[in-house]
Amino acid sequence: MAKRKKSVIREYAEIIVLAVALALFVRTFFVQAFRIPSESMEDTLLVGDFLFANKLLYGPKLPLIDVRLPAIRSPKPGDIIIFKYPGDPKMDYIKRCVAVEGQTIELVDSKLYVDGVMQDEEFTKYVFGSRPDRRFGPFEVPEGHIFMMGDNRDNSADSRAWGPLDKRLISGKAMFIYFSWNPSSHSVRFSRIGDVIR
Repeated sequence: MAKRKKSVIREYAEIIVLAVALALFVRTFFVQAFRIPSESMEDTLLVGDFLFANKLLYGPKLPLIDVRLPAIRSPKPGDIIIFKYPGDPKMDYIKRCVAVEGQTIELVDSKLYVDGVMQDEEFTKYVFGSRPDRRFGPFEVPEGHIFMMGDNRDNSADSRAWGPLDKRLISGKAMFIYFSWNPSSHSVRFSRIGDVIR
């Protein structure tokens, strides 16, 4: 009887160890969960949205060493990306890539220009109306970097404040919302669950 009890405990222990190892493997190389804490990506992403990020797309970083596996593709304008904040790599940020290395960006009032071409950005939000100081650039994105901006342009600390993002700080591309909680009404936003992030 004692032997049987010991073998059952061992079986459970092996299952738990295997489950933890599998979870760490998936989190490191494939998918990671994130929560939206701020209003900087409204109305695309809301405070209280929980989402999954694809870590495989840009090449996952191996734990403990500064090495990445080969990427499926490079970041491109329009991608919503989770990354380590340059000022504090312990913090995760999420913004939209608006330009990649070699491109020149300029923000004039509420219009974004990339390489001199005005961008069609239906997803952006400007909360303070017209402002004469809403201007940035022209700025050329250096090699090995991308330029990140929040969709809520008047309420986002992004590359306009802390500079272009080193691609080595990228964690993954936002995929879809798996849960959404409205902190104001203390209720679930059922209509947002399952939404693909674009």
